[in-house]
Order: sequence, then C-alpha cells, then structure tokens
Amino acid sequence: MNPPPQHGALYLVPTPLDFGCPTPHPAPLGQWLPSETLACASRLTHWITENAKSTRAFLKRVQAETGLAAPLQSQHMVELARAAHKAGDHVIDAASEAQARLLLAPALLGNDIGLVSEAGLPAIADPGSSVVRAAHALGLRVLPLVGPSALLLALAASGLNGQNFAFVGYLPQAAPARAQRLRELQALALQTGQTQLFIETPYRNSAMLQSLLHTLQAHTRLAVCCALTLPEQSCRSALLSDWKKNPHWQGELPLQAPAVFLLGR
Repeated sequence: MNPPPQHGALYLVPTPLDFGCPTPHPAPLGQWLPSETLACASRLTHWITENAKSTRAFLKRVQAETGLAAPLQSQHMVELARAAHKAGDHVIDAASEAQARLLLAPALLGNDIGLVSEAGLPAIADPGSSVVRAAHALGLRVLPLVGPSALLLALAASGLNGQNFAFVGYLPQAAPARAQRLRELQALALQTGQTQLFIETPYRNSAMLQSLLHTLQAHTRLAVCCALTLPEQSCRSALLSDWKKNPHWQGELPLQAPAVFLLGR
C-alpha cells in the first residue's frame, strides 16, 4: 500500500497595490515583492483567488521576471464565492467554512496552494480568512509571504499611534449614518488614543474627505494616504483645523486612487 501523500501548505501571497490603477508602466514586481516571495509565486500551480482575472495578470508579471513552473493556461485557479467579495468572509458561517475546506482539497493531495487577493495581503482588508481558518482546521501549514500592506504603510506614514490601532473597514454610505459613525470613531480615538483606520471605494473618496472635514473636531488629527507605492502616492497628516486652513491640500491628493483614512490624536 502506498503511503498517503504529504499535505501541501497554504501560502498567503501578496500582490502589488497597483491593481486597477491607471499606471501605464507598472513598476517591476521586484520593487515591492522580495525575491523569496517571487520565487514561491513562480513555483505554485494551484491558487485560491479573489479574482481570477487579476491573478492571471499578476502571474503574467511573475512569468516575465522569474518564469512559472507551469504555463499560465495550466494553472489550477478557483475563485472565492461571490459573497466573500461583497461582505468578506471573516464572520464564521457554516456554509462558507465548508466551501473553504473544499477549495483546499488539492493541498490534502500534496499540492501547495497560493491564496491571493486583488492587491496587497490576502485576508487583510480583503477576503480569504475563511480559507486560512479551514487550513488550520485541516492541519495544513499556513505560511504568509512578505509584501506591501496599504494599511500598515499608511499607519507608519501618518504619525498617529502605531502601538494601539484598529481597522474598521468601510463606513456607511448614507451621509447621516456616515457622520454618526465618524463621531463614534473620533470619540474612541480621542478618549483612548487608539488610531482608527478605514477605507472607501475610490470613486467615493472625495465624498468621504468632505464628510470628515465637516464632521470632525478641530483638534482631531486626520491622515489621508493615497496611491501608496505608486508614483503619485501622497500622504497628508494634520489637525482638522490645519486641513481647513489649507483647502488646496484636497486638490493635491490623488483621491481617484485607493486611499486609507486615519484619525486620532
């Protein structure tokens, strides 16, 4: 009787932050991903992905720099359920947990699998956490690889408290509910010193900034970090009173690109 195959591992593979951004000449992957990350991505042939199209585009860039262990058309690629794209998969749900285990079936047969999101680190402000939970439950090794995270880059660039912080995801879209949520986050930040980080869909970034300027108190510190790692990247951190004294700052930010908003004291 043949012995059972050794289980594969789940690799959390980061991708550049330029996906979907109007960058005519993307920077070489080696500028943001270390050689060990690229080497691992080049040898993987099984993928669990947020979006197969963006993953193929990423692998084409890997192929151009390091080659691939198997042709792109031979790569085994499965997408996370659409519901995970919309609401994330961080809340434990029996159906999503069962689905995640099915996605990891190749690892039980000895194949290493890469988990990848559209941009940045999978399962951080992106779906994938259900797959990571399932991997632990199945006894698979979970190996995160090094790469860019917009949240941590923004926090480091903000000058806000990096010892105590919270990422709260997306805020309500409706103006009254959004303003109420901003007041709640501001109170928490000012009372505890905990930095609050959140994001918005790029086409609503300008509306978010206007809501911040109209809702926050003068002594609250606001940081806005846009297009991180891209040539046009820009970070501005100042008290609300200074933001209002310098309205031209708004026009200097590339708000059409992905942004991270942070507030604190």
